Amino acid sequence: MMPYDIIKRPLITEKTSLQKDALNKVVFEVDRKANRIEIRQAVEKIFNVAVTGVQTVQVKGKLKRRGSILGKRRDWKKAIVTLKAGARIDFFEGV
Repeated sequence: MMPYDIIKRPLITEKTSLQKDALNKVVFEVDRKANRIEIRQAVEKIFNVAVTGVQTVQVKGKLKRRGSILGKRRDWKKAIVTLKAGARIDFFEGV
């Protein structure tokens, strides 16, 4: 797989912003079939940073109801990437 197929999008929430500032960890939504080694290589290649660790989480989609119709959101995979000290990824530079 190509690096841009593995890393789908960054997850930017209040919690992930605090992790980024305090612990130098960045969170991405990744392809469900990608393993930790592929995720590490993709982040290093796309953002040109050194990665010290990768943790992955399988997130189950929530059941949602609209009237009598019952549906389900898709399952997805989250990767928490720890960057080497001094390395940074800025998603909103100059904003």
